[in-house]
Amino acid sequence: MTYVQRRSTGSVSPNPAGVQQAWERFVEGQDDIHGVRPEVAISWHRCRDQYRVDPFLSEAPVAAAEVDHPLEHDVVFAELGFRAAAIVHEVANCGGVVIVADATGRVLAEWGDKATLSVAAGIRLAPSFSWSESAVGTNGMGTALGAPSPMLIRREEHWCQAFHDWSCAGVAVRDVVTKEPVAILTVSCWRSDVPAGARGWLARAATQTQTTLRVHARDGGAELLAAYQLARAKSSEPLAAVDTAGKVVIADDTASVLLGVPGNSPAIDPAVRWTPRLPAFIGAAQFASKEASHNPDWTGSTRIFTHLSAEPSAIRIRPVFLYSNLVGHLISFGSCTDGEHFGTCTDGAQLPQTEADAHVQAQSGRVVGVHENRMMLLRLPEVVFAESAGNDVWLSTDEGRLRAASSGLDKLENELAKAGFLRVHRQYVVNLNRIREVERRDKGELVLVMDDRQKTMLPVSRRNVRAVRRALGI
Repeated sequence: MTYVQRRSTGSVSPNPAGVQQAWERFVEGQDDIHGVRPEVAISWHRCRDQYRVDPFLSEAPVAAAEVDHPLEHDVVFAELGFRAAAIVHEVANCGGVVIVADATGRVLAEWGDKATLSVAAGIRLAPSFSWSESAVGTNGMGTALGAPSPMLIRREEHWCQAFHDWSCAGVAVRDVVTKEPVAILTVSCWRSDVPAGARGWLARAATQTQTTLRVHARDGGAELLAAYQLARAKSSEPLAAVDTAGKVVIADDTASVLLGVPGNSPAIDPAVRWTPRLPAFIGAAQFASKEASHNPDWTGSTRIFTHLSAEPSAIRIRPVFLYSNLVGHLISFGSCTDGEHFGTCTDGAQLPQTEADAHVQAQSGRVVGVHENRMMLLRLPEVVFAESAGNDVWLSTDEGRLRAASSGLDKLENELAKAGFLRVHRQYVVNLNRIREVERRDKGELVLVMDDRQKTMLPVSRRNVRAVRRALGI
C-alpha cells in the first residue's frame, strides 16, 4: 500500500512562515494544517495523536539497550559508513553532518566538522541516542524509516521546536525480502538547507547497498531450494519453501494447490517469488521468522485454512539458515506421521493461541455471493469491498461483481468487523488487505484505491477518516 497525493496543479515548495503557523495551530490541538506537505502532515498526526511526543522536547532520549544485529546488517552499516565518509567533506562545507543509524533510529556513527558536531551534541544528535519518530517526532531520520524514498524534512516541519534550526534528508535501506528497514543514512544541516544533490546521493547509496542485500537474498533462495530438495527426497508430505516474509520460493504440486501458487516453479530471486493469498500462512511464516531469528533451534506448528479446504490443515515449520543467517523456512502440510524428518505435530512450539485464533477467524468465515441461480462460497481474501445499492449489497470479488446473500450493509459489516474489514463510508465496507493506495485530495479528503483489476477508487467519509488512518497506521 502507498500513500499518495494528486493535485491538479504542480507541486509547490512549502512556505516557511505558513508551515510555522500551521505547526503552532496543530500543537494547540487544531487540525488546520493548510500548506503542510501530506507526508509531513501525516507524521504530525502520528506524533500528536499516536506517539504523544512533546513538541517542546529539547533533546533526543537515550536509545534502548543495544540491539544485537545480525552479521548481514553489520555489513550494511559498514558499507554505509564508507559511503558517508566519502561524502562528508562536501556536506561539512555547508554545516552538515552525515549519520548512519539502525532500524530502531539508534544513531551508530556520524561524520562532520567539529563545530556542527558540537551543536548536534547539544540536542543529542549523536551515537547511542534515539531518533525514531516515536521518540522525537517528525525528523529526517525517524520519519524516513516509514518512507519508500528519500525523505526531506525542512526546519519548521520538525515536530519538536528545538530542531527547527535543522534541515534533514534521510533514506532507509530496506531488506529486499521483508521490505523492513535495516539502516538509515541521513544528511543533517544546521541553519542551512540540505544540498540540492543530497537526496539523489542518498537514493543512489541506498540502491547500491541494497544490491548487496539482493545478492545475499538470491543466495538464501538457493539454500532454501537445496533444503527443499533434500527434504522432498525424505518425505511425501506436501511441502513448500518460503522466505522470511512468507513468500514461496518453491512448492510441490500439492502444496501449490493449497497455497494458490504455481507448482514446482523455483523463484530464487526475491523479485519473482510467489505471494500466497493466505494471510494466515504468511502470518505464521513471519511469526516463525521472529522466533527463529532469536532462537536458531526453534521449530513450530499450527493449523490454518488453505485454498479448496473446508477444514484447517496442520502445518509444521522448520527454519533454514545460511551462514547463521535465517533465510526462510520449510513448511509441510497434512498428517503428522513423518517423525523422522519433521517430528510429530506436537513437537516444536505451537504458535500463540491469539495468533492462531486470529488467523483462523480471518480465514474460516465465508461470504455467500449470488450469481443468477448459483450461490458462490467466497473466502474473505477474495472479497475486495462491499457496496450498498438500494436494498441490495453487492460484492466486488476476484470472481467479479456478485450480489451478497446477506441483506443490509450493516449486517455484513458486523459479520466481517473482526476479519480485517472496515466501514469507510455509508455505502462501502472494504477489505483492509486489498487497499493498494490512499490518495489525499487538496481539501484533506481520503480516497482508497483498491487492488482489483479496475483499481476502483472509493471515498472515505469525514466521520470515518480517523478510523481509516488508525487501521492503516497513517
